[in-house]
Amino acid sequence: MHSILDNAFKKAMPITINCDTKLILFSDVHKGDNSYADDFAHNMEIYTHAIHQYYDEGFTYIELGDGIELWENDSFEPIYEAHKNVFELLKLFHEKDRLYLLWGNHDMIFRDPLVVERMVYKLITPKKIKEKEQLFDLTFHESVLLEIENTDKKIFLIHGHQADWLNYKFWKVSRFFVRYFWMPLQKWFNVKDPTSPAKNYKNLIKVERKLKDWMHKNNNQMVIAGHTHRPRFPEPGDLPYFNDGSCVHPNSIIGLEIKDLEISLVKWHTSIDSKDQTKITKTVLEGPKSLDLYL
Repeated sequence: MHSILDNAFKKAMPITINCDTKLILFSDVHKGDNSYADDFAHNMEIYTHAIHQYYDEGFTYIELGDGIELWENDSFEPIYEAHKNVFELLKLFHEKDRLYLLWGNHDMIFRDPLVVERMVYKLITPKKIKEKEQLFDLTFHESVLLEIENTDKKIFLIHGHQADWLNYKFWKVSRFFVRYFWMPLQKWFNVKDPTSPAKNYKNLIKVERKLKDWMHKNNNQMVIAGHTHRPRFPEPGDLPYFNDGSCVHPNSIIGLEIKDLEISLVKWHTSIDSKDQTKITKTVLEGPKSLDLYL
């Protein structure tokens, strides 16, 4: 697996950041078709509220893979129709050059630019040449390298399935079993998907161990990943492996913010105020901690 991670690191898209940069990192949104299998639907209101606020506050949105659930669904169109308002919000980020998307195992078809172009054109027919050019510069990346301005310090962003052989090399096989076997079994008998590290603890530990082993062999390179759905925020001095959790936790979404060159683990969730009314709240779970402590 080291060669896969080495290649992703070598080909990562560079993004320069400084003290003025504001980033929100989410992953594993798993937007579905709003059916019984759509885990995202339960958190759609929370997620929409959060990214509205991030847009208004000038954040750049980075999605670390599995933004769209294309294992349980064989077509993007019903997903788009089910969550059109969410895609319109992401389009606003894109129009301001504040959107970066990575592909994960559940939306790995987006590594092919032609697939992305056909998908966009089918759903949003541009009326002007300028609009066409803007829409078709939408690119899904395998990895991103955040480079801190005027330093040689870098942060490696990936989905994380690069350390998961079954979900990287044999993702089509895994997709077949999830779509035609595990999803029906989960619906009727609550059988957990053995291909998913989020639902298989042994697989989760194995993926994290492989990532950490690669980091040890690459000068303790700081890594931010998703895939396992397990939030990770190390203490300074520990191996700098971060995980931004997911957007399909029960009644909450979890992500990582980078602001003022500090990193924080945040949770958006519903809460009850003094008037017994439900509101959406952001809670800082960890941090903020200076990136310098990990680089």
